Amino acid sequence: MVLRVFNTLTHQKEEFRPLEAPKVTMYVCGPTVYNYIHIGNARSVVAFDTIRRYLEYRGFEVNYVSNFTDVDDKIIKAAQEQQLTCEQIVEKYLRAYYQDIQALNVQPATLNPRATENMPEIITFIEDLIAKGYAYASAGDVYFRARKFANYGQLSKQAVDDLEQGASQRINAADTVKKEDPIDFALWKHAASNEISWDSPWGLGRPGWHIECSVMAIKYLGPTIDIHAGGEDLIFPHHENEIAQSEVHTGQKFARYWLHNGFVTIGSDNEKMSKSLGNFITVHELLQQVDPQVLRLLLAATQYRHPLQYSDASLDDAQTNLQHLQTAAKNLNFRLQDSQTTAFDEGIEQQLTQLTQQFTAHMDDDFNVQNGLSDVYELMRLINRYSQQAQINFDNARHLLDRYAQLLAIFGITLKFDYEVNAQVEELIQQREAARANKNFAQSDRLRQQLRQMGIILEDTPQGTRWHKE
Repeated sequence: MVLRVFNTLTHQKEEFRPLEAPKVTMYVCGPTVYNYIHIGNARSVVAFDTIRRYLEYRGFEVNYVSNFTDVDDKIIKAAQEQQLTCEQIVEKYLRAYYQDIQALNVQPATLNPRATENMPEIITFIEDLIAKGYAYASAGDVYFRARKFANYGQLSKQAVDDLEQGASQRINAADTVKKEDPIDFALWKHAASNEISWDSPWGLGRPGWHIECSVMAIKYLGPTIDIHAGGEDLIFPHHENEIAQSEVHTGQKFARYWLHNGFVTIGSDNEKMSKSLGNFITVHELLQQVDPQVLRLLLAATQYRHPLQYSDASLDDAQTNLQHLQTAAKNLNFRLQDSQTTAFDEGIEQQLTQLTQQFTAHMDDDFNVQNGLSDVYELMRLINRYSQQAQINFDNARHLLDRYAQLLAIFGITLKFDYEVNAQVEELIQQREAARANKNFAQSDRLRQQLRQMGIILEDTPQGTRWHKE
């Protein structure tokens, strides 16, 4: 099977061929840490965590770098409003970010570099662009000559003249005076007297937003990376500018595959969720009301390039689906205790193999999670049918549960059961059965309590005693 991904740069699906397979270098633009992340931010984090998990399932070794922008106009403004330092604002919301994504079962990045940790490299990078004639200093700022880069606009599919008209409408009078061309973008910004700043050849200042990611991606992953990812709102100008400055600096292609996730929409008019529109719901507050696994399933269940509609109804659907997924595993887990003697069923294994192949084929098609999850739900139905058979085989049941757990883990869903057969538990259950047969109910109750303290729940059924862990 061949994995194909939609490349924003070429606007088509392409066979995924990393430079040094099975190694994959992946850079995902992280948050500007000035507030709690909202569901739209979390959608991007979960989408690319799911993609990373699938790549690892397919045998790739993913070096996953996601940055933090920890110096920015928004951080300075938040610090002033909350009467804190920029460092205090950053640390406050970094802690909250890590708490939120951990609750959503997002795998830790290989590295989370910060802009402020890479200031010498940022300055050196800018100096190189100036030396090559692609950047210029102006009144304490430094700008990149966007028009000089021949392929400027290639990612966003925009003509330079159209970009010039749009830029003319966006920039203020002060920027107009400083820039040679309206489409030029800032690499370094002169700092006001009360702002956080670093010394540079152009005076006290701080980096522009775009230069940070180029520097960190190249420093930690190399001049050409396999996957560069982020929200579709970053295509222009952020990622467009990254390409221009990076390829001038290295003389090499910056990223082989560009992946962008769709927006989260909210309300009857499907409005984009964003802080600027004031229609956002923070993950921090939502997780106080909702099981994190429910939110994870909701965020992971839509193909990454498609918009995701958020509503109370969609949350309810995710909760129902999660319950069904967990119940199927729990029911088959109960049956493991009376399954050792039945003959191995080759038909079950064939169905499992077919479903696994279908799942891989669907996910290989640009990470089509809707179809992939359909295969998981079909596996859930197979598990339910098998659980209801009069007799089942231990190995068949374990194979079903192992594969079920493996596929769900790609979506960040952890099953709430443990089907490891524990010899001590089985021995205590047998002792309790003997005590009940001898009508020694006091001993039976003591053994039940002992098992309860070990986290073992017993269920006495007409077919015998079954157990599971809390």
